This record gives sequence, C-alpha cells and structure tokens, in this order.
Amino acid sequence: MFSREEIETIEAAIQREETPRSVSIAAMRFIQKQRGYVSDQSLADLAPMLGMSVSGLESVATFYSLIFRKPVGRHVILVCDSVSCWILGRERPLDHLRRRLGVDLGQTTADDLFTLLAIPCLGACDRAPAMLIDETLYGPLTPESIDEILSSYRELDR
Repeated sequence: MFSREEIETIEAAIQREETPRSVSIAAMRFIQKQRGYVSDQSLADLAPMLGMSVSGLESVATFYSLIFRKPVGRHVILVCDSVSCWILGRERPLDHLRRRLGVDLGQTTADDLFTLLAIPCLGACDRAPAMLIDETLYGPLTPESIDEILSSYRELDR
C-alpha cells in the first residue's frame, strides 16, 4: 500500500498529464526513489491508478532499464556499455570494479552498499570509459580513480 504522500504525488502527476498512462515511468521512478525499487505489490497498487493492467505496467518497467524490479544496494553503479566505452577500454575498469566489489554485473555487494549494472549508454563518450553512481557521472575511468571513488562512497556510508 502506498503512503498518503506517495498517493498524492502520483495523483498530482496524473492531473498534469493528458492520460494517466503518461505518468507510468515517472510514477515508478518516484516509487523507486521512495522505496529503493519497484516491487510486485507496488505495480499492483499503481496499475489501477493509471488505468493499466499489472502486466502492461510490468512490460513498461522491464523495458525501461532504470526501473529496478528487485532490491538494489544503497548506491547503484551503472557501467556504460556503449561502443565508445568499449573502444576506449571499458573491460579494464569493469574487471577492476568486479574484483574490488566482489560481485559481477547484476549483483549487489554483501554489505548492500553497491549494485553493479551495465547500461547501454550514458551519453558520456567524451569521458569514456564512464560510469554513473546514483546521479554522479565519472570518467574516464582508471583502476586508481575507481579506488578513490569507491572509497569516498564507503566513507559517506560509515
């Protein structure tokens, strides 16, 4: 069940749009920001508000790669998977991230601090190879810069 604040925020967004369905991605992003991810129950609660079926809403959620359908770490690391990042050496920083975090793509660290995911493109070819942690873009990445970045997040969460 959504909180009163969540319901009011979603309903206000619906009022600003031509059709309730237009709010589907924004509503799921809002729910995710509040709860960390979009659960099956959240989809079931949201679907009638938007006049959609749960399966229809699920198809939107699974198409949009930034809607997380299972719990993620406190910080989500999105590693760019674009051609530019590949050409400019994406594998070396990705391998370093895997080793430092002890996880592979799609996994969350044992302390729930980081989730490591690939994303098709960050639109940061000028900073390739690049990654995004939460809403902060980093690049070009080196093993040394990755160590500094990860340390800063670990210090923030102490």
